[in-house]
Amino acid sequence: MNRKQLVNMALEGVDTLGYRLEQYGITGKLNRHNIAAFLMAEQKHLEGEWDSIQVRVNRRRSQVEGLAQHVESRADALLSRFSRLRASH
Repeated sequence: MNRKQLVNMALEGVDTLGYRLEQYGITGKLNRHNIAAFLMAEQKHLEGEWDSIQVRVNRRRSQVEGLAQHVESRADALLSRFSRLRASH
């Protein structure tokens, strides 16, 4: 069985279950459209969460790179002073 057949079988089962529940007056809100809408909303929610995580990671990476550059420039300045001191003696 391929994926499309499995999805169709699952959707038909949801439709059947929704129909049976509606016959008993339990609910009319369980159908493939509502489930698809829920899944799409959750997919967008997860995509948003992933984007948020990526932004935070990139921000931290940028901060670390900036700090590393600052440390390197300070170390270069210190080494330069040390070299001048050695040369003068």
